[in-house]
Amino acid sequence: MTVIYPSPIFGPVHSRRLGVSLGINLLPEDGKVCSFDCIYCECGFNADHRAKKPLPTREEVRTALEARLRDMQQNGPKPDVLTFAGNGEPTAHPHFPEIIEDTLALRDKYFPNAKVSVLSNSTFIHRPAVFDALNKIDNNILKLDTVDEEYIRTVDRPNAHYSLAEIIEHMKAFKGNCIIQTMFMKGSYQGKDVDNTSDKYVLPWLEAVKEINPRQVMIYTIDRETPDHDLCKATHEELDRIATLIKETGIPVSVSY
Repeated sequence: MTVIYPSPIFGPVHSRRLGVSLGINLLPEDGKVCSFDCIYCECGFNADHRAKKPLPTREEVRTALEARLRDMQQNGPKPDVLTFAGNGEPTAHPHFPEIIEDTLALRDKYFPNAKVSVLSNSTFIHRPAVFDALNKIDNNILKLDTVDEEYIRTVDRPNAHYSLAEIIEHMKAFKGNCIIQTMFMKGSYQGKDVDNTSDKYVLPWLEAVKEINPRQVMIYTIDRETPDHDLCKATHEELDRIATLIKETGIPVSVSY
């Protein structure tokens, strides 16, 4: 079943990786807006969920977030994290940097111990204002599914200019203030093998991760139903093998099976 999230605030949900997470969705509540069109996305394919409603405004996000945080302060639960996620790529919002400023101020006011996280596909980190905003938050979680550009065009399916070399250079510019998130999976898509758990994919990816030198790597596999039904989870053994290779570099790793 495809998941389309309410906007601008949803949850809290219990995240496999982040704990009690209050979601912030900067995309329309009636569809999906993303610079990728991943074949494994829980929100489905872009073409199947064209949004008709506008993006929430900065003011709408701030007002809704403050109301929800005030309610959680009075009635619980206490959030571990405020997570920018939802129906597409949050950094695509034209006022993403300003919304981050508002969110940090509200976090400090209501739940100063909560973290602010952004789940991003990394396609807008070349924009200085987006880069600066991501540098201010607690968990700057950036997608890097592989360093094989053909694989990315098959699986992540960027719908605008995409240069893997540029993305990696911008990731390195965070100087360790980022978390790399990678989806490992198996199966096929339109007759093409999309298993990225073998050394052919893992070893070059590991070299790039070492260059980026993030403070953590999150590896995970398919959890919810995907729009393409020929995809399979990576096994516990495959994920553990990859995690061991990361640990050997000295970079902390978390695994979500």
